[in-house]
Amino acid sequence: MKVQQSDINDSNPELCALICERIAATPQQRITFAEYMNLALYHPHHGYYNSDRPSIGKQGDFITSPHWGADFAEVLAKQFVEMWELLDRPFNFAIVEMGAGRGTFAANVLQYLQLQHPDLFKTLTYIIVEISSRLQAEQRQSLSEIECIKWCNWDEIVNDSIVGCFFSNELVDALPVHQFILEEGQVREIYVAAETPKNEQEEINFIEVIGEVSTPKIAECLDLVSIDLSASVYGDGYRSEVNLAALDWMSTVAQKLQRGYLLTIDYGYPAHRYYNPRRREGTLQCYYLHRYHNNPYINVGRQDLTAHVNFTALERQGELCGLEVVGFTQQALFLMALGLGDRIASLSTNNAEVLNMATFLRRREALHQLIDPMGLGGFGVLVQCKGLREEEKGRILKGLIVPD
Repeated sequence: MKVQQSDINDSNPELCALICERIAATPQQRITFAEYMNLALYHPHHGYYNSDRPSIGKQGDFITSPHWGADFAEVLAKQFVEMWELLDRPFNFAIVEMGAGRGTFAANVLQYLQLQHPDLFKTLTYIIVEISSRLQAEQRQSLSEIECIKWCNWDEIVNDSIVGCFFSNELVDALPVHQFILEEGQVREIYVAAETPKNEQEEINFIEVIGEVSTPKIAECLDLVSIDLSASVYGDGYRSEVNLAALDWMSTVAQKLQRGYLLTIDYGYPAHRYYNPRRREGTLQCYYLHRYHNNPYINVGRQDLTAHVNFTALERQGELCGLEVVGFTQQALFLMALGLGDRIASLSTNNAEVLNMATFLRRREALHQLIDPMGLGGFGVLVQCKGLREEEKGRILKGLIVPD
């Protein structure tokens, strides 16, 4: 693997030792990259998302759409309102946010609905599914005064019980992925092993080893998205990822949803672009202090690890689980269709005179960041549905209408 070198290696030594112990406990002294990524991100005490170090925001490693202001949440709240109306205004409407970060999106959505759509707000249950104990504690503190919020794990949500919308923003990209590489025309898996330190002062060094594929589900996933890696356009050394956890997640959501929508926002590609032969190094990226690189074996437990989302896999797995595709678009188009363009237009020179210039410029920048085609605006927005009647399916969601 070609990795960018860094002078910084801020790894968590306790987590490195735990990963090393896990590797040593296996018969072949190796673990899949998916297991390594899961430990690095989600270990209950030392994983990246459970550490005391902030991950989101200016003091962290990355910024998500909700942290550019309330506009992202308020515009999406309009889409939730329309979904509620299309479902005949059910009394038990639920929004289920999966991976709620610091709770910023939830707070802004609920404040907007309470002020602008009190009829929906009084019927709403807002459920947060959050596996990070640290982030959940932060959410509970910041959202403690909002009565309609509750936190659940998947087992606490009864199958076929949710009427409403499941929502995630930059969740699927952080699910652990299996990595593979082509050798002599064969798909082989990339595993993680550890070099034994010569003394206590030396750092643990994680290395890659190549072996047989750990599960037939990897080939099944590639078949699901119609990718044939035996084609001549793929040469030896081509490597990429398969996100089996995303398929399991999709199945879980489909089981819980009785009637309504699944709205997924993330960065990624359809399968034919994801597995483009020219993308020979895959899509895995690491984020540390607002810089990205491609070495997942440094800053262990203190940097984010992500891989782009294969939207074709989500669509086809959803179909197998009873979810129908409503539409797929880009975040910029989605937000503009829901009225973000009107908000940008309203930032006239008159507003600049009412606001101080610094505030005006910050707000303008925040709105443009949400639709920047080279950044957040280029994210994919996938909408799927389940349990809708034919006439309900025939009504196009406002966010999926291409703006004039």
